[in-house]
Amino acid sequence: MSGGLVALLDDVAALARIAAASVDDVAAGAAKAGAKAAGVVIDDAAVTPQYVSGADPSRELPMIKKIFWGSLRNKLLVILPALLLISAFLPGIIPFILMAGGTYLCYEGAEKVWHKLRGHHEAEKTPAVDRGPLAEAKVIKGAITTDFILSCEIMVISMNEVATESLLSRAIILVVVAVAITVLVYGAVGLIVKMDDIGLHLATKDSAGAKRFGEALVKGMPAVLAAITFVGTIAMLWVGGHIMLQGAYDLGWHAPYDLVHVLEKPFAGIPAVGGFLAWLVNTLCSAILGIIWGSVVMAIVHPLLKALPFGKTKGGHEEGDIRAEIAGYRPGKDKVDPAP
Repeated sequence: MSGGLVALLDDVAALARIAAASVDDVAAGAAKAGAKAAGVVIDDAAVTPQYVSGADPSRELPMIKKIFWGSLRNKLLVILPALLLISAFLPGIIPFILMAGGTYLCYEGAEKVWHKLRGHHEAEKTPAVDRGPLAEAKVIKGAITTDFILSCEIMVISMNEVATESLLSRAIILVVVAVAITVLVYGAVGLIVKMDDIGLHLATKDSAGAKRFGEALVKGMPAVLAAITFVGTIAMLWVGGHIMLQGAYDLGWHAPYDLVHVLEKPFAGIPAVGGFLAWLVNTLCSAILGIIWGSVVMAIVHPLLKALPFGKTKGGHEEGDIRAEIAGYRPGKDKVDPAP
């Protein structure tokens, strides 16, 4: 009897070790996949705060919460099942999906760079007539749509990093990545948009140190937001360019990829910092490729957009009016005007 009990305990211990190893594998796979998608994650965190900019402070966190749940639903209920089906039945198209996403990232990054260099700024928008909760719903819908595009790229990059795992392992890893990244992004966004409120609260304290820190937070937030936007733009170009570089190699055009490795080689052998410098060269080359490819796509896409009836929708009057509506909306005081 005791022998049977010992054998049973051994079996339980063996199962526990297998489970622990599986958890370790999932954690390692999720970390690997999430790290590869870090550039898009940074951009996602940089893009989202603009959607609640100018909103009533009491509505900022509720809006972010709704965007968070919309993002999580998209990742788990739409993107993840689609990617698992593709990886199971049409794995050959994943490189093309990746390159399509990489092209989008290069285009967005290049567009931001060129607009900045040309000194383009959005003109002030006149508030639309229909202010109120409906306008807030439109802003949230627009944010979730933008997030969907970035979420697709995050999940495809993550999927590509664990393509050799079993279907079940891929599913579990991608669920972990989806939840962890969404919590990370929108936790950071919530903290960013409330940082000035925290600063104002600290500025009212009796402590001189708290006051100084609060004032520094309030004064420093514009610079922090600008830095996040800059890092997000560079991340888009770097990740997009690297995807295009790797995709071209996988499709048989090895010259660009081999050139980057030739440029890395002299730095890789430097003691202590060689690995970092080689990565830096690779990142710089990827970013340069990203802005070149993004500029080519801009030259093709912009004339097409201008020729279409909806060519001004992106960042145009409708979105600007919606943000102005939110800026003027006072919960509990303003009512939604009837539609004309």
